[in-house]
Amino acid sequence: MAIKPSQIQAILQRKRKYFRTFESSNLSALDTYQDAWTTLCNASANELQGWLTAHPGNVGARPLLDNLPPQGIHRSHLRWGSREHSLQWVKEHLSGVTTFAVDGSQIFSSKDLSLPIALVQVGWFENPHTSEADYTKDIELDILTPHDLKAHDPATPAERIVNLRRFQMETERLVRYIEQVKTPEQCLVFFDGSLVATFADAYEEEARRAYVKALLKLVRASEHHRVPLVGYVDTSYAHDLTTLLELFVGIEGMPAVHDAQMLNRFMEWGDCTPIFRCDRTGILTDYKEHADRITFTYLKTNQGYPARIEMPRWMYEADITEQTLNWVRAETIVGGGYPYAIETADQTAVLQTHDRQIFFRILQDWASSEDLNLRWSRKMMSKLRRR
Repeated sequence: MAIKPSQIQAILQRKRKYFRTFESSNLSALDTYQDAWTTLCNASANELQGWLTAHPGNVGARPLLDNLPPQGIHRSHLRWGSREHSLQWVKEHLSGVTTFAVDGSQIFSSKDLSLPIALVQVGWFENPHTSEADYTKDIELDILTPHDLKAHDPATPAERIVNLRRFQMETERLVRYIEQVKTPEQCLVFFDGSLVATFADAYEEEARRAYVKALLKLVRASEHHRVPLVGYVDTSYAHDLTTLLELFVGIEGMPAVHDAQMLNRFMEWGDCTPIFRCDRTGILTDYKEHADRITFTYLKTNQGYPARIEMPRWMYEADITEQTLNWVRAETIVGGGYPYAIETADQTAVLQTHDRQIFFRILQDWASSEDLNLRWSRKMMSKLRRR
């Protein structure tokens, strides 16, 4: 039965004061952080560097410039009179530059199927941006068995194992690509997510190490082969800059405000912050020689909050971050506010309902031929019939 709009409207109306209270509190906190950001950006180079020297660790973010630009923003001044003009700018910057992105998808049967099994698929998109070569789209997949899913270990959630395998396949494909790049100075590799696996801090030690290992291998490959790598986070809730502001200005932490939200007021399309070094507590301590070599900026790519762009520090040291950000800007123009390479990789990798049905049909036929006792829950059978 469909939901009843009248019930939703009645409940929202009855509880409206809680939403208004939250919004009012959030706006007040946002003003506080934005004032603190202005204070930070107005600090002299001596004052800022003196403070950073006196606070050698875990301040959230460390600017790699001695002092910050007005309002802490580098203006792009990119404006066009028409879509055609913007695409001409894209052509000027992306022509001959190869972009590559990977994304993943999965089918996980959970308790609806008597046989623990999962399918993980990654898809990739390579675009050389030349008339001499065509783009490439392809996929690869893996099937996780009851052994892979630790079916007899209820302490390890199977879904987490599936997510980790997908993550590993994505990063492994990126590393293989980086290792075969012929012209690294004309290449940009996109990782759809953060290069800092803070989300894994809450996981058990084995999973935490696995995520760090995958990302370290990716970052090391980028630096060794000098292939530019961007970790693109479209919706970031990171608090690196707000942590810096809390410590530098001395304001009470308000977790509801995050970096991208705080910065949005100061930015127009194409603008970005200076490059900062990520200086968090937690999982970065496991990044060995790269513990202090993950950098980030915020880049305004659409009408929403700015995206977080993460890069290995070697790119800053090689003075290619501005060129790289122009490539990212160009990709988001083509993609309508989101990098076209990542968007296309996602479309390539995604598993639809039809794919799910094919997988389960093949599984059922194979189980019968192998004389395996495969049982479906009534709930799942009902869903398959109706869909």
